[in-house]
Amino acid sequence: MRLRWFFPLLLATCAPAGAETIYKCVGANGLPSYQQQPCAKGQKQNTIQLQDSAPASGQVAPMPAPPPREEALPPPPQPTAPRVPPPRVYACVRATDGKPYTSANGHPDPYLAPFGVLGAVQQPLADVYGPPNNAGGSAPELNRGRVSSTLVANNYVWVQDQCRELSPAEACSAIRDEYDQNDLKLRNAFKSQQGPFEEQAARLKAKLAGCGQNP
Repeated sequence: MRLRWFFPLLLATCAPAGAETIYKCVGANGLPSYQQQPCAKGQKQNTIQLQDSAPASGQVAPMPAPPPREEALPPPPQPTAPRVPPPRVYACVRATDGKPYTSANGHPDPYLAPFGVLGAVQQPLADVYGPPNNAGGSAPELNRGRVSSTLVANNYVWVQDQCRELSPAEACSAIRDEYDQNDLKLRNAFKSQQGPFEEQAARLKAKLAGCGQNP
């Protein structure tokens, strides 16, 4: 039993750097023994060649190089929000009373208005044509009846407001003023009355985005 472990132990402790010869000797009792010297006279001898597992050069093979790292791609650019164009605002003058106002429509539709509110009748027409029995009037004209300024003033005529487009700076200033006025009405209104003012505030805020302003 002891000899069974002797040979592996001998290989482990006596392993040379290069090829090595081990002698297996069998004595008269038939038991084998292993040694590095030739067997004694009278013993049966066998040789075993041990090969070194290290490379012939004695150098360890280098580790393979790691694969090249893939360069991280830059993140895709974030989509930019579309630029809001500056608002277009028109300064208009009401044809009936000359009061100014602003509008998004530079070509308001014509409308009917009493001729008298336009200020075109400066004096009674009776003063222009004279009294009914004026000798200067012809008979057919007198038969038509007397023409009064009230009759002419009550007639309706077509009128149209006049508008001009504001510059971007003027437009933004006008919208800002309108927003501030609406905001004041919103804060002073009851809860049940705030709906229209909140809708108007949202519309004006969207227009101010084109001015680069955030109320």
